[in-house]
Amino acid sequence: MTVSERTAITEEELLRLGAQDQWVEVVNGELVEMTPVAFLHSIIAGNVFHLLYVFVTERKLGYVCMDSLIYVLLRSPEGKILKSRIPDTSFIRKGRLPKDFDLSRPFPGAPDLAVEVMSPDDSAEDLLAKIRDYQNAGTEQIWVLYPVQQELHQYVSDEADIHIYKGTDTIQAESLFPGLTISVQDLFAMPAIE
Repeated sequence: MTVSERTAITEEELLRLGAQDQWVEVVNGELVEMTPVAFLHSIIAGNVFHLLYVFVTERKLGYVCMDSLIYVLLRSPEGKILKSRIPDTSFIRKGRLPKDFDLSRPFPGAPDLAVEVMSPDDSAEDLLAKIRDYQNAGTEQIWVLYPVQQELHQYVSDEADIHIYKGTDTIQAESLFPGLTISVQDLFAMPAIE
């Protein structure tokens, strides 16, 4: 990731960068360029999106979003963005959209669920910073998927333990998705393309 020398950014400037296909997150007021991802990363994020989207939509639980939604996690007193993140997949509970929210803007706050798919160039330090940013902003759960190991690590607010799921394990996410049964292996399934 490339970090700029700039400190803080306005929402309009952040959206302008996105319109120019420059995806960035804001970390401690500095722009951090996001790197493009490989096919495997995209397939796994898509699997998570699809499985959650169908379940959430049928039950009208809220909104499942793909990897382009900006979450503004922290602002300066002047309104500039100090922290923003773009998870690979995310979920926002029904009722959390502010009244008269302009849907063309970044979401003002944290997702209820943030999903991050690890890429070969992701560092443990960067991952931990993302997890802490989400937790500090109020995200209830963070799922980190490891494609090579085919594991899901689940961070739950107010719990010290990390829950690790693999193979045919069913993810426990009743507080967000009552009745959901997703096997971890389904998140890592490759599409039949022949």
